[in-house]
Amino acid sequence: MCLRKRSGYRPPDLINAKIYTGPIPAERGGELAMGGGRSETSALSGTEGGRGMTTTQNSQRPNACCFCWCCCCSCSWNEEERWRRSRRKRISQDTKMETIPNCEACSKPSAEEIRLWSQSFDKLMRNPAGRNVFREFLRTEYSEENMLFWLACEDLKQEINKNAIEEKARTIYEDYISILSPKEVSLDARVREVINRKMQDPTPHAFEDAQLQIYTLMHRDSYPRFLSSNIYKSLIHGGSRTSSES
Repeated sequence: MCLRKRSGYRPPDLINAKIYTGPIPAERGGELAMGGGRSETSALSGTEGGRGMTTTQNSQRPNACCFCWCCCCSCSWNEEERWRRSRRKRISQDTKMETIPNCEACSKPSAEEIRLWSQSFDKLMRNPAGRNVFREFLRTEYSEENMLFWLACEDLKQEINKNAIEEKARTIYEDYISILSPKEVSLDARVREVINRKMQDPTPHAFEDAQLQIYTLMHRDSYPRFLSSNIYKSLIHGGSRTSSES
């Protein structure tokens, strides 16, 4: 019989449905392990009006969803969140197994330079040693790709050879823009659309909008946590101790 979806209507078999969340009985364990030719939901004949009752084995499904007719938006959102967290963890594990690219060449920062990093994000990012330390912090938060992308854009801006520009732009796109890349940075749809247009004839400034967006993200999101991190505090204390000794 065809069931029409009406407001407030539920099929009779679901009105009296009972959800079983306990352990699988021992005598059923073997049958389920072998398949048993039965699904997780089995109809048990009842005694009231010849109506069947549905028993669902949920012990195999953590976070089982309720019965509903609307695709359960909240459950779909939770599934997406779990996927994002799993992907983030997998990316971090892959990163640990890879060889971390060498940091920028720079001299040891002075106590005054370290202190200036806390005055503004611009002063931190203009200093090679500051960028190295900040990159080390981003690595602990599994967001080092933001700094790597920003540095790659800076390198592209210095290029003047057309073939080299196209090659570097393609590499940046594949490494940080493509949704298939494990180092994909977080960009909104408008910026991605701009990049896709510019990639038809890339220039040294093809990723300018994206670079600004990632710079702003690091400034507002990561920089405040960096200033209160143990990495930066240890540098501050070490620099103060060196200055007092000298």
